[in-house]
Amino acid sequence: MRKIDHIDTRLLKELQRDASLSQRDLADRVGLSQNACWRRLKALTDEGVLKGSSARVAREKLGLDLVVFVMLRTRHHSAEWLQKFRTHVLTIPEVVDFHRIGGDYDYQLKVVTRDMASYDKVYQRLIEKVELDSVTSYFAMEAIAEGRPLPL
Repeated sequence: MRKIDHIDTRLLKELQRDASLSQRDLADRVGLSQNACWRRLKALTDEGVLKGSSARVAREKLGLDLVVFVMLRTRHHSAEWLQKFRTHVLTIPEVVDFHRIGGDYDYQLKVVTRDMASYDKVYQRLIEKVELDSVTSYFAMEAIAEGRPLPL
């Protein structure tokens, strides 16, 4: 993979701010021709730096008012258990972030759903197919910053 230079960094910053920019506008913002901009975007995509584009949706406008950080602990650490667990969690659409972590817990999930009753359904689904040692839920009171751009 080639080294990411300051122009690539500027492209990535602009795309994180607004991925809907036309290629012409993006090229103008970073001081490139359209062709040079296209070549750089293609290289960043081919190298896996750019993983597509998506729209940021205002969850609260859709009634998705409850954000829950779920901390999980397990006694199982075999490859077979881990694969079953990953596959199971990824079938739950309300889980928007999923991390294996170090420290007192083994996994952290970010769940976005409508309300407590909806979260309880997610919780029941989460525990139905895999054995977990503990599940601790932290309920977000306020989203101070969500979906921030990467610090480039």
